[in-house]
Amino acid sequence: MSRHDTSIIPPELLLQAYRAGIFPMSDSRDDPEVYWVEPRMRAILPLDRFHMSHSLARTLRRGRFRVTCNEAFDAVIDACAAPRVDAEDSWISLRIAHSYRELHRHGHAHSIEVWQTMPGQEGPSAPEVLVGGLYGVGFGRVFCGESMFSRASDASKVALAWLVAALRRAGAELLDCQFTTPHLASLGAVEITQARYLDLLQAALAPGSEAQAGGVSSAGASTGAAGAAAGAGCLPAGFAALLVDAAAAGLSSSPGNFIAQSLTHTS
Repeated sequence: MSRHDTSIIPPELLLQAYRAGIFPMSDSRDDPEVYWVEPRMRAILPLDRFHMSHSLARTLRRGRFRVTCNEAFDAVIDACAAPRVDAEDSWISLRIAHSYRELHRHGHAHSIEVWQTMPGQEGPSAPEVLVGGLYGVGFGRVFCGESMFSRASDASKVALAWLVAALRRAGAELLDCQFTTPHLASLGAVEITQARYLDLLQAALAPGSEAQAGGVSSAGASTGAAGAAAGAGCLPAGFAALLVDAAAAGLSSSPGNFIAQSLTHTS
């Protein structure tokens, strides 16, 4: 592949790679070349083992943040790729970012956004700023998390809590985190061999699983209609279902409280 090649990675090629357990990275923000990664060890976050700390549950219940899905995908990927004082140059090159934007337009890349009202501002029309979020790739009953960012305390943890709750609600079976970090490990991520990951990946892609049948997924959550929608729209379908569930429980004005309850009771 030429280093002068700045074309996007075709969506069908990206999805083919993810279905084979491979994902792209670059050496720097301006690097036009990508290389395909198949790590020997893989990090996953078992959907039934999310670690809900008391402090995170308290943050969710207090409603410090508003959380959305697919409302600002471009802004999230830009924030994830932005320079960080405690990290080397981003692996999310301009070419990779453009490729995932195209994948998002095809309905296979999704984001979770965390918003906070600006200090000193109150009321329903108070301006909000994007303070955290994550993005990744969804297919079958699989979600591959790519990157996350945080500009406020607990913002990325809140994003991950909503992600896990939405995937569970939709009947997803596998949340891929790619590489282990202390931050992810503290939230329940574990490291497995790539061979084991491929086994789990193929199981989550196989037809006729419990989730596809509308039963109970490996996450332990009843799938219902959201489970039947598991696939490319697994995350947004699960996210929308959570908001409906929160409203039915009388918590439409405090959906974070509903998320804290659902994850505390089942994790």
